[in-house]
Amino acid sequence: MSGNERVKEFTEFRERMNERILGQDNQVVRRFFALDTQTYRAGALDVKTKEMLGLVASLVLRCDDCISYHVAQCKEAGVNREEFFEVFSVGLVVGGSIVIPHLRRGVDFLDTLEAGEGDAAACADHA
Repeated sequence: MSGNERVKEFTEFRERMNERILGQDNQVVRRFFALDTQTYRAGALDVKTKEMLGLVASLVLRCDDCISYHVAQCKEAGVNREEFFEVFSVGLVVGGSIVIPHLRRGVDFLDTLEAGEGDAAACADHA
């Protein structure tokens, strides 16, 4: 699967499933999604910082979907490659060597975005 196909598949799946999930009459789910969205808005911390924190947490929790999402959001927020690798290093130190396979996939996703094969903006809306 090409990088562009991977980004497209990831984005389309998220959008389709979010629509199905949010289409249900469940206030808990809707409120959680809204809380998640509000959390990453600028406040005392800017969006870039919050997305980098989200990426570290995603690495430590070893969630590949979340890692891909936050890589795209970080890129959209202006995180450069040197900053990405500092963020990756924090996640690796906190999470330990078990993070390495997820780090590989995160760097691969970043490489895809940087190569222009995928659209970081297309991955918008966290939950």
